[in-house]
Amino acid sequence: MNKLIAGCVVAAGMMTAAHAAETMSAAPAESWTVTNYYKQSVYDPQQNKIGDVDDVLVDKSGKINGLVIGVGGFLGAGEKDVIVPFTAVKTAKKDNKWWLTLNESKDGLKSAPGFKYDRASTTWVPEGK
Repeated sequence: MNKLIAGCVVAAGMMTAAHAAETMSAAPAESWTVTNYYKQSVYDPQQNKIGDVDDVLVDKSGKINGLVIGVGGFLGAGEKDVIVPFTAVKTAKKDNKWWLTLNESKDGLKSAPGFKYDRASTTWVPEGK
């Protein structure tokens, strides 16, 4: 019984040490949060709103590689979701607010292939599949 208790104490200590090793004392320099993108408005170069970020796509290494932008519709109804490369979206600070810009028009996004979220595969798939 004492060996069992001692084993549990050692295992608990190892779990605590492993957990502590996976934490950070500060956020990495030059890091941004996903909330700087998620649900934010996206504008064309003429400052016309062209959509909102509906999702952030992350690869297996944890790097953001795409944004799902909802375009068109009214209050989410009739909206079309398109995917753009993360590198295509630029950030700028204007009037004390971060702006997301994309060198594309709303009509250009509306004519792009549409996507829908598939819960079974937990990813975005082309519409109609």
